[in-house]
Amino acid sequence: MLEAIALAKSYGSVPAVREVTFRLEPGQVLGYLGPNGSGKSTTVRVLTGLLQPTHGQVLFEGKDIQNNLVSYRKRLGYVPEEANLYPFLTGQEYLEMIGTLRAMSPKRMKIKISSLLELFSLFAHRHVSLGSYSKGMRQRVLLIAALMDNPDVLILDEPLSGLDVTSVLIFKNLIQAFSARGKSVFYCSHILEVVEKVCSQLLILRKGQVIAYGSADEVRRRIGQSSLEGIFLQLLEDTDVAQVANEIVDVVVSPS
Repeated sequence: MLEAIALAKSYGSVPAVREVTFRLEPGQVLGYLGPNGSGKSTTVRVLTGLLQPTHGQVLFEGKDIQNNLVSYRKRLGYVPEEANLYPFLTGQEYLEMIGTLRAMSPKRMKIKISSLLELFSLFAHRHVSLGSYSKGMRQRVLLIAALMDNPDVLILDEPLSGLDVTSVLIFKNLIQAFSARGKSVFYCSHILEVVEKVCSQLLILRKGQVIAYGSADEVRRRIGQSSLEGIFLQLLEDTDVAQVANEIVDVVVSPS
C-alpha cells in the first residue's frame, strides 16, 4: 500500500505541490490528473524518491520511503515521461543492466527479458542500439524495464507517449490485468479516454492542490461534470479553448 500524507514540495519560495494526500491500495489504479504545471511530475519525482518532500511523507506499507529507499525501489516499477536511455547500448544490454541493478538472478533475468521482448514485439531488435529505436520502441523498453522484476507498485508518467495503436490497446488491458493480480498502479496521464477506462480512483490537481479525489463517479459528481473532458474544460477556467482554436484557424486561413 502506497500512501501520501500532506505531501508538499516547493522550489525555493514557489510551491509546486501543496498538501496532497491519497492512499493507493493493492489492486487499485489511481489516475493522477491535472493541467500542465499542476504539480503532477513533481509528485511523481517525490513518490519515486528522486526528490525529498518539503514536508509530509510518502509511506509504503506504513514505512517512510526515505528511511530505506533501496528496499522501496526494489518493489517499485517506474516509467518516466522522457525515454532518456543510453543510445549506445542495445535493447538487450540495457535490460540486462536494469536486471543486474535490481539484483535479479541471471537465469530469471534471461527468461523475463526474452519473454517480454517477444511480447512487446522487440525481440528481433534486441541487438540493435537504442539510439536507432523509434520513440515508441524506446517507450516499450521502459515498460519492460519497469515490469521485469514483478513490482508491487507501478508508477507511470505519461507511459503512452509514442506508442502505436496496437501497443496502446495492449497497455490498457495490461494495466487492468496487472491490478487484478493485486498490484497497485499510479497512472499520470493526459490521455483521458484511457484514464476513464483503466482507473478505479481519480485525483485531480490544480495549481498543486487537490480539488477532487475518489472514485471516478464521485469525482464527476463533485465537480458537476459527466466526463473527464468536461472536468478539464472546467479546470482550464482561464482559457476558452473553443475561442483559442477559432483564433488559430483565423490566423492560418487569413490571406495576409
